[in-house]
Amino acid sequence: MPSTHKSVVIGGGFGGIAAALRLRARGHAVTLIDRCENLGGRAQVFEKDGFLHDAGPTVITAPFLFDELFALFGKRREDYIEFIPLDVWYQFYFQDGQTFNYGGTPEDTLREIERISPEDVQGYKDLLEQSRRIFEVGFVKLADQPFHSPLTMLRQVPALIRLGCYRTVWQLVSRHLKHDHLRRAFSIQPLLVGGNPFETTSIYSLIHYLERKWGVYFARGGTGAIIRGLEKLMREEEIEILTGTTVKRIEVQGRRATGVLLEGGETIAAQTVVSNADPIHLYRELLNPAKHHSRFFRAKQKRMKSSMGLFVLFFGTDRTYPQVAHHTIWFGNRYRELLHEIFHGVKMPEDFSLYLHRPTATDSSFAPAGCDSFYVLAPVPNLGADIDWEEEGPKLRDRIVSALDQTILPGLQRQIRSDFFMTPLDFKTNYLSHLGSGFSVSPVFSQSAWFRFHNRSESLDNLYLVGAGTHPGAGVPGVLCSAKVLDRICFS
Repeated sequence: MPSTHKSVVIGGGFGGIAAALRLRARGHAVTLIDRCENLGGRAQVFEKDGFLHDAGPTVITAPFLFDELFALFGKRREDYIEFIPLDVWYQFYFQDGQTFNYGGTPEDTLREIERISPEDVQGYKDLLEQSRRIFEVGFVKLADQPFHSPLTMLRQVPALIRLGCYRTVWQLVSRHLKHDHLRRAFSIQPLLVGGNPFETTSIYSLIHYLERKWGVYFARGGTGAIIRGLEKLMREEEIEILTGTTVKRIEVQGRRATGVLLEGGETIAAQTVVSNADPIHLYRELLNPAKHHSRFFRAKQKRMKSSMGLFVLFFGTDRTYPQVAHHTIWFGNRYRELLHEIFHGVKMPEDFSLYLHRPTATDSSFAPAGCDSFYVLAPVPNLGADIDWEEEGPKLRDRIVSALDQTILPGLQRQIRSDFFMTPLDFKTNYLSHLGSGFSVSPVFSQSAWFRFHNRSESLDNLYLVGAGTHPGAGVPGVLCSAKVLDRICFS
């Protein structure tokens, strides 16, 4: 493709950045536009009183997907970003005080399982093998394949049936493990991409083997360091970057996008437009639904369900907690019932489960000497629920601090410093996420593969989608693979 071919990418998250780099490697002149002051989408970095906080994804798996982006230009990722392997990927904390360390070698995990439930050792081995078989189909064969035709999906049905992917993640895990603590620990993977383990197809169990195959990493300097490394690469390759800039509308002639109109009134012409925005926002706000969408497609949008919301509390402490792992999953008493209220409830649940991130366990630069940096994430209902976040946000903050103080962060109420939080309202305002969802469209079967928003727009011939709301889905590997799908459909 000649360098005179102009492409515009809307949204500077991981999916948009990967798309911009792949288009540039194909010879396009590329402009990347993001409404935030800094690139990264949800992967923003906050600084307050000497404490650094990664706001977005902190778990890095499948690092080769980043390596590929640098290799497109004959460069090495290691010269831009350092990935540090973690020995303990997650520490699980349960309300009876028991903990379970997951990560390291398979033997490390088996020893932990034997300590908790010896009868589940063989069951875990069988679960890991089943996850591997699902991974070989769901990730290796399908993650970078376009699903624009229902025939593509129908061809996969026999293999998915043989793998038992009609079961939910919880059902698959429960077939192999008996202990409730282990069932919880090994069924959380859908929550990492916005899904309910009791509703999400077990194809998402491939995440377990994906972690095992390549390990879990943290970038020195945090997720922000990954964004800075990718931004440096883009600037070296002469990709134009516009931050603090919001796209108001996609300009259209017939069935083709001709460029984008910015909120400031400027128009940027383009022969190809790629959206890394939330697909529901894209189709409802950046295009005229009545003019550009078929009746069938309008019905598809209307039935789409968004993922849960997120409440994220950022804080520092004026002491360190060396006993706390880099990543901790803190389970409340309830599991199935709590998840039902998060995904289907209309009010704030009375309890919570938490994901706690302590980057200073690996990288001391995140906090002043003698201090720790944290964020704690609580899945909550999205804005479809009747929750007044102006009132409930501070209450939830206090409840979370109290719970952590009484369990894994003793003295937190006295030691906490420089705290602030984000609610689904902030996700809607900052990222234009429909209903303030944390992961765009929910990854249930009826919204996966062909049923999901397509990577090639159903409305315009030269509009393409990448990111969490399109195939293959949310999570860092998913959004990076969505740009590989773009590469296939544009240039194959």
